[in-house]
Amino acid sequence: MGPGTAPTRQPGVSAVSLRGARLSFGPRTLWDGLDLDIAPGEFVAVLGPNGSGKTTLMKVLLGLLPLSAGEVRISGRPPRRGSPSIGYIPQQKALDPDLPLRGRDLVGLGLDGHRLGIGLRGRRERRARVDTALAAVGGTGYANAPVGRLSGGEQQRLRVAQALVGNPDVLLCDEPLLSLDLAHQHTVTRLIDERRRAASTAVLFVTHEINPVLPLVDRMLYLVDGRFRIGRPHEVMTSEVLSELYRTEVDVLRVRGRLVVVGAEDGCRHPGHGEPGEPEGGTP
Repeated sequence: MGPGTAPTRQPGVSAVSLRGARLSFGPRTLWDGLDLDIAPGEFVAVLGPNGSGKTTLMKVLLGLLPLSAGEVRISGRPPRRGSPSIGYIPQQKALDPDLPLRGRDLVGLGLDGHRLGIGLRGRRERRARVDTALAAVGGTGYANAPVGRLSGGEQQRLRVAQALVGNPDVLLCDEPLLSLDLAHQHTVTRLIDERRRAASTAVLFVTHEINPVLPLVDRMLYLVDGRFRIGRPHEVMTSEVLSELYRTEVDVLRVRGRLVVVGAEDGCRHPGHGEPGEPEGGTP
């Protein structure tokens, strides 16, 4: 991915490992007994209704929230805030048009936004790494433009560059396609896929809509009201499995190469029980 040293991977160690993981808030348990190993270069999608624990799982892996029970490891180590082993792509959100931040400044936060000072060997090395990341996502042309005046798709390209500039082992993507049109969805997913194939970067991709990334997915984790299922898309996205998870009749249809889930909407609503930080939105 350019100059600098990537985090050192331990041979034979999973990029992400969860063992007996449980997360509870008071009497409510989001998930329990979760065992998951993600290999370097593997693409795992995380699906489920609002409040099922998708965004909270991201927070655990980012070192922002401890498990209630069990164990979690990122490249063999406990997760920690600001870890260089992790890149993070958040949801696309509009930025203030008058925000005094250039494109290259936003990308540079991926190197040192979590600590004081530049923290690299020098400004020349830092600039080289930022320039390389910008070029990789096609963002060189607006490197010096105010980020708040860029389109949503351009801003999201910069967020991808910010996540990749530190050469992470693991890329966490929390609904990165929301509010993007189909063309920009394709661009963002292509950039993520190119990175994971070129550098064996593991991808954990939270989404409400599986179709834009379905061709890239190796396995999926489907969370529903404390229950979950892990497997390949054709093993999980079936009427039988989703009906069991939602505890109501659900039909999974294929229409012109796209998956359509019918019946889950009524069976998954839990008004007033959203998890902290879980965005509003429809079910897959």
